[in-house]
Amino acid sequence: MLLLLYTLTFFNHFHTKAEKTLCQMMGDPKYPLLSKDGEATIGGIFAMHSKETLPSFEFTQKPQPLLCSSVNLPDFRLAQIMIFAIEEINRSEMLLPNVSIGYQIYDTCSSRMSSMSATMGLMNGPEFAAGETCNGQSSIHAIIGETESSATVILSRTTGPFKIPVISHTASCECLSNRKDHPSFFRTISSDYHQSRALAYIVKHLGWSWVGAVNSDNDYGNYGMTIFLNTAQKEGICVEYSVKFYRTEPEKLKKVVDTIKKGTAKVIVAFVSFIEMGLLIDQLNILNITGLQIIGVEGWITSTSLITPKSFQVMGGSLGIALRKINLEGFSNYVVKAFWDTAFPCSQIKGDPSQYTINCSRYQDLLALKNYNEDVPEQRYSSHVYKAVYAVAHSLHSLLKCKEQEGCEKGLTIKPQQVVEALKKVNFTVKFGDRVWFDRTGAAVAQYEVVNWQQDSDGSLQFKSVGYYDASLPPDQRFVLNTENIIWARGQLEKPNSVCSESCLPGTRKAAQKGRPVCCYDCIPCAEGEISNETDSNNCKQCPGEYWSNAEKNKCVLKAEEFLSFTEVMGIVLVFFSLFGAGLTVLVAILFYRMRDTPIVKANNSELSFLFLLLFSLTLCFLCSLTFIGQPNEWSCMLRHTAFGITFVLCISCVLGKTIVVLMAFKATLPGSNVMKWFGPAQQRLSVLAFTLIQVLICVLWLTISPPFPYKNMNYFKEKIILECSLGSTVSFWAVLGYIGLLAVLCFILAFLARTLPDNFNEAKFITFSMLIFCAVWITFIPAYVSSPGKFTVAVEIFAILASSFGLLFCIFAPKCYIILLKPDQNTKKHMMGKTYFKT
Repeated sequence: MLLLLYTLTFFNHFHTKAEKTLCQMMGDPKYPLLSKDGEATIGGIFAMHSKETLPSFEFTQKPQPLLCSSVNLPDFRLAQIMIFAIEEINRSEMLLPNVSIGYQIYDTCSSRMSSMSATMGLMNGPEFAAGETCNGQSSIHAIIGETESSATVILSRTTGPFKIPVISHTASCECLSNRKDHPSFFRTISSDYHQSRALAYIVKHLGWSWVGAVNSDNDYGNYGMTIFLNTAQKEGICVEYSVKFYRTEPEKLKKVVDTIKKGTAKVIVAFVSFIEMGLLIDQLNILNITGLQIIGVEGWITSTSLITPKSFQVMGGSLGIALRKINLEGFSNYVVKAFWDTAFPCSQIKGDPSQYTINCSRYQDLLALKNYNEDVPEQRYSSHVYKAVYAVAHSLHSLLKCKEQEGCEKGLTIKPQQVVEALKKVNFTVKFGDRVWFDRTGAAVAQYEVVNWQQDSDGSLQFKSVGYYDASLPPDQRFVLNTENIIWARGQLEKPNSVCSESCLPGTRKAAQKGRPVCCYDCIPCAEGEISNETDSNNCKQCPGEYWSNAEKNKCVLKAEEFLSFTEVMGIVLVFFSLFGAGLTVLVAILFYRMRDTPIVKANNSELSFLFLLLFSLTLCFLCSLTFIGQPNEWSCMLRHTAFGITFVLCISCVLGKTIVVLMAFKATLPGSNVMKWFGPAQQRLSVLAFTLIQVLICVLWLTISPPFPYKNMNYFKEKIILECSLGSTVSFWAVLGYIGLLAVLCFILAFLARTLPDNFNEAKFITFSMLIFCAVWITFIPAYVSSPGKFTVAVEIFAILASSFGLLFCIFAPKCYIILLKPDQNTKKHMMGKTYFKT
């Protein structure tokens, strides 16, 4: 094991002001895998191998060097990109003219131990001259790396106290945005804050509310998944389960796969690193778990080594966030010739042979890639390494005060801290058009593609771009997804459905299921008068006053208007009885007119005009009920109540007059009585007029102060509007009824007192009975009127009018009509003077 232990005594120089002491190296130095000298040096740390073999730790002898195997082609390409960019800058006459850039690139073998060793090697250099003092100065000006976020966190924390700038091309963990913990860290990739939110937007845009979540148990996965879960919650997305594992935990991986298998979510968000994703795919293949819609991240979604015919059975149709694919002109040719001729140490050894005392056998697995470049088009991180190198070059260019004609001031000593400050200010455009600058957290702007795993018509597997996310655009333009171009899991053209509960249709609302996530709910129909016109509505909306919900509860419609109409059965029946009563009254009047000279007619009243006035008022009583039928309007409302009140007072006044005449007629037969002179025809008409004028006055006051008006009653029935006539002044209404009742009671009392008079001249008992019916009808009318709903209120009022009118007509005139029509032999003066009047 090559573990470099340094005694860095320059801490005493800064903190205790002690004199400089000698630097001593313990153990063997760590040499870079690829290196080149230059006037300025850029360090690189890449995991060019993925496996590390540990030596024996028996402590019986000095540990042997670590052995690395299994080439990690993506990171090897990134190392080549770094060298390609440096060589390009060295040839440039515009950037750092006359200044050469060197590099030292270390291989970490995907090991934290080797990563730490490489970091110390970059910071201190491979050798110290004898007697050299510690000057606190790094041998490099910047470090590019690492690939994984967790390793980059270690690198940044280690180099941070020494102000050495670290520029990562792939470390996207949001944890690295903390400038207090990572003051000298930069990255040409954006933070996972944006990627995690973009994942939530994809899920939301596609209508999935029930997903599973898997992440790597490291900084990259934990921080990224936390942001996704928070964003998902805000967007109304429910996560059935959130599980994690690490590459060295096979038992946890099995539990994760078992959770996925048992889960009901059809969409899985996989925020995992490349290595963990490979392990997860293998386990899903073993258990033949297919048909899941996987949503992935840039860490693995475009890895060519993962998209194989075997993995496609499980992962086909995967959708995810990827870095933009940018073609670096000239790089494809460089990796098959120029790199091996100029940069590879076993091809040509230059410089001090002691520095390159390397066993070339360690490069044998790399030499197998000498003529391979098929993977170059999918190297989406290459542009980020390229931009990182150019960012350092532009920083050095400004610090060295380089000018196009004069070159650069080579005598200047550049400290890493100066490079950090210069990196904060860089702002330039690379040859493929991207503008390079760092925000306040040291990150680049978020620009992603949305890619879909698809199989072409020729059977080849590819990553097809189906959308993008660009944080530099306005919020409403940042995210675009072309769903028509997506091939879903199992090669389906129809988008899969992943919900805990099916969508609630319009007309229903969501009701959360107790103890379950908010995405699990029951669909409850909206209550009467409420609607929901959207799918998955949380609440039903109350319809406005004059509206009511339709049968489907998805639309507010105008409430049905109800009133007693002429066309409905009840209206027709009431109209019939009203006209029948009026017609019958007219027939009685005609009969009495034709029989006006007969004794029975003359015996009732000496003034036929008074008799016909009673029949006329009864006719009006029958007809006034028609004003209560039909849609209420301003005139009908005023007419129906006033006409009813006046005609009934007119009718009762006539009956009252007849009763008084009967009573006074008996008094007039007494010796010395001249009372009849006060109850002659003129007085009778005058009394009727007086009684009626009082009612007219009440009605005029009513119409003047607060008249009846049409009113839409929406309180009695919620689902319909009752069109009715509001009374306006209820006092006036009850005054009209009270006055009618007063006259009726007075008439009843007088008729009751006269009921025992001789039969020959007595109508009092029939008037008594008629008034009894009249009063009974209107007394029962009051509670029925108050309690009847809607149009039945009007029907009750019409019924009371007709019942009382028929009572008056039949009780007063039926006996006379009976004698006239059926017993004409009794309609004689002789019979009228006898004791058999109205007897059969």
